[in-house]
Amino acid sequence: MNIFRLAGDMTHLFSVLVLLLKIHTIKSCAGISLKTQELYAIVFATRYLDIFTNHISPYNTIMKLIFLGSSFSIVWYMRYHKIVRRSYDKDQDTFRHYILILPCLILALLINEKFTFKEVMWTFSLYLEAVAILPQLVLLQRTRNIDNLTGQYVFLLGAYRALYIVNWIYRYFTEDHFVHWITWICGLVQTLLYADFFYYYFQSLKNNMKLQLPA
Repeated sequence: MNIFRLAGDMTHLFSVLVLLLKIHTIKSCAGISLKTQELYAIVFATRYLDIFTNHISPYNTIMKLIFLGSSFSIVWYMRYHKIVRRSYDKDQDTFRHYILILPCLILALLINEKFTFKEVMWTFSLYLEAVAILPQLVLLQRTRNIDNLTGQYVFLLGAYRALYIVNWIYRYFTEDHFVHWITWICGLVQTLLYADFFYYYFQSLKNNMKLQLPA
């Protein structure tokens, strides 16, 4: 554990808390893509198959439980909560997210560090997480009406992965044999997908204007 990894974890945690705050206090999921949230639920479910069999530390287990529980609770709220689900913009959130799942699974079967069930599922979760934000970004471009909490949520999600890249660079120069090409490439792809959003997010802060993405 180093300061960059901890900062990445806390940023990821804050992104989840911001989204839960929006859902619980405002009783709204406007501007949030259910498709992206479903993909994240799949990501965590397949990544943390070892949650009760491979104990690393209490911190690690608690974080796994938080991300698993929060991802499925967010999907439940958006699908079934009688008030929250009314604010979901189904007509705009039309990205065919299922087309991302099979290619990521095939890629995980072909390119992995070790051909075991858990390792393939872990690799699949990396590939899927790299592109899981796409439905959310497409939805924001279509609606162009981004409230503060939604903007902060997406920004924190992107910042978390960017901080992880800094963590990997730090570990590469301070640890022996720290080379994980699959993780690195997936993290880079994921961060690059946020580049356009980051630009308009910082422009909105600089000019004190409401965040809008070009259609």
